[in-house]
Amino acid sequence: MRPPYPPPPERSADLRRRFAEEARSERPDLSLLCLLIGAEADGTLDEAGMDAAQIELDRLAGQLPFRPGGPRSWAVALCELLGERYGFRGSPADYQRLESSLLHRVLLRRHGLPILLSVVWMEVARRAGAPVHGVALPGHFVVGFGPTGHPTTAPQGASLGDFFQEQVLADPFDGGRVLTGPDAEVLVVGATGAALEPSMLSPAEPLDVVLRILNNVRAWAATRPERSDVSLWAVELSLLLPSHPARLRYERAQLLVQRGDFLAGAVELEAYAEVVGAVDEPAADRVRKQARAARAMLN
Repeated sequence: MRPPYPPPPERSADLRRRFAEEARSERPDLSLLCLLIGAEADGTLDEAGMDAAQIELDRLAGQLPFRPGGPRSWAVALCELLGERYGFRGSPADYQRLESSLLHRVLLRRHGLPILLSVVWMEVARRAGAPVHGVALPGHFVVGFGPTGHPTTAPQGASLGDFFQEQVLADPFDGGRVLTGPDAEVLVVGATGAALEPSMLSPAEPLDVVLRILNNVRAWAATRPERSDVSLWAVELSLLLPSHPARLRYERAQLLVQRGDFLAGAVELEAYAEVVGAVDEPAADRVRKQARAARAMLN
């Protein structure tokens, strides 16, 4: 027995249909997409459980002060409510848990990865009327409060200091601690060794957040070969997004072969080779050889 348990095939098919429809809607609902990911991972998450998670986000939003003030006041209010009162935060151990990437489990445990905790912050703040957005810093996801104009559209010569006069960043993984410009610089330097650039402070679109969550799930499963089932559904959900890396098709093909579905894997490899052949014929030939090898497994 190995929790979480996946849903039955018919339930999974319905979840994926809804996921694809929501991802292609005019205004994708981030919390719903995250809960659909959670239901694909955890067969115990039914419709009542998904509704309960949305109700919990509503309940938390109802406990925030009414229009507390500017961006910093919103950030402080979220920190006091979610970080201090309810104990939402992260720890290094959360990186070892699949449930740290599942919104319904994060709401129950009040622990998770930076991006899932940021989803909680964003969804609670949004429901309360705060000007909030996600910020996908390299290696660490945080939340921004304030104007959502693209940082690179600032007047020529504008500094990061100018940006931080208009926006406030908070780190939900650290309980919602409000970040100064130097704090954000330390996070980026620690993750990449490079300096913080204005483009790194751009608001993250909901579908970019979802793809990054699925990337985290794939990274978790990649170190656990016995959980190739998790790798496969994470790749397949990623492929349902309107925009995704083409190489995910190759990854799906490899997983199918790894899991013993040699024919389906070979077909997927051949289809990927056709795509790659338009720009890199030698690479396409290598993929075709892998397809032939997969078909040979059937003999």
